[in-house]
Amino acid sequence: PSRGLGDVYKRQGGYGMKLLFKQRMFSWFDSYDIYNEAGDAVYEVKGVLSWGHCLKIFGPDGAELGTVKEEVFSFLPRFALYVGGECVGQIKKEFTFFKPVFTLDCSGWSIEGDLWEWNYLVSDADGRTVMTVQKELLNWTDTYVLDIADSADALYCLMVVLAIDAAKCSQNG
Repeated sequence: PSRGLGDVYKRQGGYGMKLLFKQRMFSWFDSYDIYNEAGDAVYEVKGVLSWGHCLKIFGPDGAELGTVKEEVFSFLPRFALYVGGECVGQIKKEFTFFKPVFTLDCSGWSIEGDLWEWNYLVSDADGRTVMTVQKELLNWTDTYVLDIADSADALYCLMVVLAIDAAKCSQNG
């Protein structure tokens, strides 16, 4: 259910950005490098030892910006999103038979996924596109392209994608 970036920018009037999310191949814990369209590293994500997934997000200057932490005592994957130590939202996978469904409690956003769990659409309460996510196939590691309508939402958007990827990992392994 992906829409063109031009359409997103015209409707929202904000400045958009595209991020490339690549999982590192050789690391003990989940770790990712996040690049902008110019190929510059704009975020680094490091997994830390904990019960369940715990992913710390760092800016290019090394400052910690946010955390995605799995809540381990739940039947289905559930993640809390933190910025500056404060919980800013939650994402949880719902029980369904076919199409993946996630409930997102963050900034009034909602999320829709496709049948194969490769593409996602995040919308705001007014139905405007916040972000589209597309998984790139034929890569050695998980690789996603995030088209974000407003660059001010980049950190929250990144946290949502990290939680989805970790939820898929939790269910598959």
